[in-house]
Amino acid sequence: MLVLLPPSEGKAASGRGAPLKPEGLSLPGLAPAREAVLTELVELCAADETKASEVLGLSEGLRGELAKNTELRTAGTRPAGEIYTGVLYDALDLASLEPAAKRRAARSLLVFSGLWGAVRVTDRIPSYRCSMGVRLPGLGALAGHWKAPMAEVLPEVAGGGLVLDLRSAAYAAAWKPKGGTAERTATVRVLHAPTRKVVSHFNKATKGRIVRSLLTAGAAPRRPAELVEALRDLGYEVEAEAPARAGQAWSLDVLVAEVH
Repeated sequence: MLVLLPPSEGKAASGRGAPLKPEGLSLPGLAPAREAVLTELVELCAADETKASEVLGLSEGLRGELAKNTELRTAGTRPAGEIYTGVLYDALDLASLEPAAKRRAARSLLVFSGLWGAVRVTDRIPSYRCSMGVRLPGLGALAGHWKAPMAEVLPEVAGGGLVLDLRSAAYAAAWKPKGGTAERTATVRVLHAPTRKVVSHFNKATKGRIVRSLLTAGAAPRRPAELVEALRDLGYEVEAEAPARAGQAWSLDVLVAEVH
């Protein structure tokens, strides 16, 4: 099972570990595209704070985030699973998982990123600010920049197993599973059962809890239909819609009665 996660807007401070080693990151096929974004981002933030703030969509109060980007090659690092914070990652709570579940997380979780493309939670990275919605002056829209390298690398990473896609729309734009991979992919919405509406906070929290539940239980569904049964066995109320045509993903709705 491969689980695709969005990053968090907020991030923990860079660690005290060794500086970034781009060649040490997972998915080495993404290395040239990573280097291109890294180089332009560092140069942009070092050269013109006003322009960099506009490009990155930062308010005046967030200008301090630019310093992170100027120091990306020299700052300390920590595992990506510690860098990403926020509602989903708080609910997932990787640090408190038992050793076996942590090993499953290291194998199966993939976090998408405007800067790195995608990283595993064990990859050591510095804190940064660069969402997938950014359009860099030289490279253009990052979602477009990542499409070709992702299309080359991700099908092999997904292999022949289930892909559980929990990404937000901006990050899903960087790679859309196709063909047989799409047929093994399940996307998830979390709905407030009484209103049938998506509410951002508990949408993210529930997705974090879903991933934690699967990791803790050692569930290993290989197809979307098996995922539906695994989630129901774990106590989730799930409505599933099989694709109407070949080459499309499954759509799953997880219904939550309480907003928390």
